[in-house]
Amino acid sequence: MKLLLAILSIFLLAETSAAQSVTLTLDKTITLATDSSLEAFRNKNMYLASYWEYRTYQANRLPGLTLNLTPAEYYRDITKRYNSELDIDEYRKQQYFFAEGGLTVNQNLDWLGGSFYVNSNLAYHNYGENKYKQFTSIPIRIGYNQSLIGYNPFKWEKKIEPLRYEKAKKELLYNMEYVSEQATTYFFALAMAQAEYELAKENVASTDTLYQNGLQRHKIASITQADLLTLRLDAVNAKNTLQNTEIALKRAMFALASYLNFEKNTDITVHLPTRPYNMEISVDQAIQLARENNPAFLELRQQILEAQQIVDKTKKEALFNASFGASVGFNQVANNFRNAYRDLLQQDIVSVSLSIPLIDWGVRKGKYNVARNNLNVTRISAQQEELTVEEEVIMTVSDFNIQQNLILSAEEALDLAQMAYAETKQRFLIGSSDLNSLTLSLQRQQEAQRNYISALQNYWLSYYKIRKLTLHDFETGISLSHTFDYKHGIQ
Repeated sequence: MKLLLAILSIFLLAETSAAQSVTLTLDKTITLATDSSLEAFRNKNMYLASYWEYRTYQANRLPGLTLNLTPAEYYRDITKRYNSELDIDEYRKQQYFFAEGGLTVNQNLDWLGGSFYVNSNLAYHNYGENKYKQFTSIPIRIGYNQSLIGYNPFKWEKKIEPLRYEKAKKELLYNMEYVSEQATTYFFALAMAQAEYELAKENVASTDTLYQNGLQRHKIASITQADLLTLRLDAVNAKNTLQNTEIALKRAMFALASYLNFEKNTDITVHLPTRPYNMEISVDQAIQLARENNPAFLELRQQILEAQQIVDKTKKEALFNASFGASVGFNQVANNFRNAYRDLLQQDIVSVSLSIPLIDWGVRKGKYNVARNNLNVTRISAQQEELTVEEEVIMTVSDFNIQQNLILSAEEALDLAQMAYAETKQRFLIGSSDLNSLTLSLQRQQEAQRNYISALQNYWLSYYKIRKLTLHDFETGISLSHTFDYKHGIQ
């Protein structure tokens, strides 16, 4: 039994260890980040909130059916009544029971700003000790309420809400591309730490070999004591550097694992992407795509519309308010339920109301002027923000186009540095090169490795930043909003 448990423990441990190791490419890292990271989860829920707000707006444009109930209302109190025979007020005990129910269908009319309704109502009254009861009914009533001069909120909602939802969709894509950008940063930070660690390991082995070779050469007086001590110092420093790079590697690995929502002890190995294909992006095209897709431009349009909405509201409220209401229907009152729906009487109601400010000491006019000035400020701020976004697009596209050439140069420099170091090391081992040349060659190789990884990182960061600013896939030539399934992409 103990042997069986031990075997099972070994299998479980091996399975756990396998589950904690993963190899990632840049594409896979970005896919995991946009699907499983906490940042992606937050972005999707922000979009869902906007989605349901828009669904609520659409629902408000449809007819609504409401059931209004007062199942029971009872009170017993002392009330004051006037006795006309004695010409005095008397206080009497009173009991009262009331119940009511009704159905209402309501439809808002966007183009007029009014509300059309159809309702039906039934109420029951019982006055306690005198056994007096009544049923009052309104079998059907059709009516309409309209503000004649006032502010029409439905018209502005029809302009703003679809734009707000479109902005929310573009913001989801924008934030997802930002997640790709962040994942790229973490990926290359780990790639750099991984390369530094591998270089440090190679350096430990190399410096140890060189030190052992130096001991042999020192015995035959081929190198000085100072050179031998320098080789020994290089070996010690290489081991210290290896420990520091191992710590940095674990930190970079932990940071990427946390961002991807992995287990914290996951062992991650990354593979650098190959040299990308040459891709020339036009600055004018990028600016045009940013104007069409970037949520910042939609946000500016929304801000201007909302400022215009406030101006319209304050302007109309500064004049006077007038409203109109009319309804036609039938009603009846009876001592029993059946008679409450017989011999119906026609009910007609028409009302017109006016609210005219006579003296307000300029309050309404002041509100209108504030709203109008705020609109001007919003327009100017929008122009400044547009210029800022366009400038960012121009600089990012320019950086991207330059990075492609830098990758070619960095790749060539790395090949040359590796060959130069191998040649210098071989020459040092046979005594044809001095220690300074070897050290300088090693430093150049390490620097070339760092520059190559940095060039790749800058290229992909620039690429995903351009995608974020334009919401356009330049490899396929298709807008990201046209290929993204908003219904399934957020599940």
